Order: sequence, then structure tokens, then C-alpha cells
Amino acid sequence: MFVEPITLQRDDVRLEPLALEHEAGLQAAAADGELWQLRVTSVPTAEDTRGYIERALQSRAAGQRFAFAVIEASSGKVLGTTSYHDILPEVKRLEIGYTWYAKSVQRSHVNTCCKLLLLSHAFDTLGCNVVGWRTDNFNFASQRAIERLGAKKDGVIRGHALRRDGTIRDTVMYSLHQAEWQEVRAHLEYLLRRTNVG
Repeated sequence: MFVEPITLQRDDVRLEPLALEHEAGLQAAAADGELWQLRVTSVPTAEDTRGYIERALQSRAAGQRFAFAVIEASSGKVLGTTSYHDILPEVKRLEIGYTWYAKSVQRSHVNTCCKLLLLSHAFDTLGCNVVGWRTDNFNFASQRAIERLGAKKDGVIRGHALRRDGTIRDTVMYSLHQAEWQEVRAHLEYLLRRTNVG
């Protein structure tokens, strides 16, 4: 496997391989803000959380997606989830997505920390050439968050995927190249230092 099981941690945020034992924690994180009601995300309902994890594990076994539980290290509380997906070992490319966090930690240091961990592992350990992101054309918060990381907008794929409500979405694509990584790393480190001041 190009992406092997690994746990990543810094600044009280731990990413560990998503497992069935995270079911109750993921349910609680999704309930913080009733995130399953957002039409532009794939947050599971309480009833589908186990199936959500099982599908992620099936995708891991197929080498297509590697999902992490996002954990507050000091308390063990599950804050959400994020994944490597659309993993292409032959060109050393993967995407970061399936990301969502409990409402109480949105717009905090958590997303910046997770992205720094995932990007560092992708570029520095796995030797990726490109890391990508994709998001719903109406998920403006996600687009702003991706752009804040320093990723470049590649374009929009029209009529690309079904939303949970049955409508068809356009998908906005972003990417970051290996040559851009050092500058982006410095920027993310700066953002984390600024967040932790005071």
C-alpha cells in the first residue's frame, strides 16, 4: 500500500486510523451542530455512522481511501474525520477530503493543524508530487479554507457528482505541487503560532 496505517500528532491534535471504535465519538461530533443537515457535505446521520466507517474501511482495503479520526489528544475526544483519497501511487498523487469537524472546533486551529500533519506526511514521507482537494461548488466555507491553505484552484468539473438530496453538483478542484510545499508549510506554521499566541 502507498499509504500505510500511521498516527500523526501535534498541538493536541491526533490523527489516527479511523476504526469502528470511533463510532460513538463520530456520532457526538456530528451532533455538535447537526452537521448531517448540511446539504454540501457527506456527514453521516447517527444511524449511518457505522456504515460510514465500514465503507471507509472497505475503501482502505482497496487502496482508494485512508480515513483518519481527528482526536483531541489530551482528552481523547473525537472532533471529526479527514481522509487521504483518490490515491494514485503511480504518479504519487492523492487528495485530502471527506473532512468535517464538530461545530465547536470549526474555525479553530484544528483544521490548520490537521492539514499541516497530512501535507507533511504526504510530501515529506510519501514523496507526493501533488496533493489535491475537491469541494461542492456551493460549499463556500470549504473553498475559503482550502484557499487559505495556499492551494491553487485548478477549475470546476460541471455536473460531477450527486449530493445526498439527489441534486447534481459541480465540483471545484484545487491542488498543491511539491515545489510549492515549503512556502505553504511556512505559512501554516505561522498560522498555528498566531493561533496559539495568548
